Amino acid sequence: MPGTVLLLAVSPVGKARLVDAASVLPVLAAVPPAILSGTDTANVVELADPLEPQAVLTRLRAAAAAPGPLTVFVTGQLHLDRRQRMPHLALARTTSATVRYTGLPWHWIREELRLRPAGATTLVLDLHADPETWEQLRTVPLDSGRNNAVYGRVAPRPARREVAAPSYMKAVATVLRSGHRPAMGQLHQQVLARIGAEAAGNVLFSTYTADSGDPHDVISAAARDGRYAEADELAARWEQAAARAHGPSSEDALHWSEVRADLAMFAGDAARSCRTWLTVAKARLGAGQPADAPQVEAAVDRAHHQWGAIKDAARARELGPALAELRLRVPGRREGALDHVQQHLRQLQTQ
Repeated sequence: MPGTVLLLAVSPVGKARLVDAASVLPVLAAVPPAILSGTDTANVVELADPLEPQAVLTRLRAAAAAPGPLTVFVTGQLHLDRRQRMPHLALARTTSATVRYTGLPWHWIREELRLRPAGATTLVLDLHADPETWEQLRTVPLDSGRNNAVYGRVAPRPARREVAAPSYMKAVATVLRSGHRPAMGQLHQQVLARIGAEAAGNVLFSTYTADSGDPHDVISAAARDGRYAEADELAARWEQAAARAHGPSSEDALHWSEVRADLAMFAGDAARSCRTWLTVAKARLGAGQPADAPQVEAAVDRAHHQWGAIKDAARARELGPALAELRLRVPGRREGALDHVQQHLRQLQTQ
């Protein structure tokens, strides 16, 4: 089965730039796709200094939906948004004041990869962090998802007025250009040996946290085979068990609701997916979560996305008012989201 490789290298223009991220892409692009992926063949998607978070999310979502192994190489820099103190990957137009709206929330990466089977996804990271983010990473690890293998480093910002080189990722590319792809743990150690003292004091990633007999694996396998009804039935059982044990608004129960929403999307049932995401969003708000909480925003954003994919005008009209009501409370990060819902709903009313 062919693999998929996503090369993402981005840093802000101007004074906010901490690392020359895009300089690594020519070196990585010189590595044969099969070596990048560790599979016989691979599809490679390259994102160089993207401007819009939604554009990156679209590419990430497509890569996460592809069958077979996925390897994501990320080079760039991390900043905290001022409101929630959540880490974001800075994009080309990001400034310290606009991180929340122009950066890519790191939890989006985790969320898009969460339904992939254990062992199928590898993240290779070469990141620099501004002082606030660096200080937070001392006590709050960067969460890249429980089922993903993660290798790489986060380095502190370089000396003032200097722009760092992505030396970890360049060393990765140099090793791989030999034509041999060692096991990721070995590759990580070889890279650290190459960059030497520069890695001292960095936050290093060389971990793999995934449990084998996990129900996500069984559900993911069924979905990959097109057995969506079976996958949904299994997820529904876990959802019901979690609701009985912890309550219908518990994180465990809502997690399985979110899994079912994703399964409906994979099955092409946009209306059911939208309805489920709306239910999840309302449950989180009802449980007292703030409107700008990442999980709440993600649920409303996904409901919005799936609503736009509904082909049956009657079903879209049915769900539109509920989405519009939620958008009033949860405007999200995409400018004009409420206006889009209201405009599309008016168009549906005329059909």
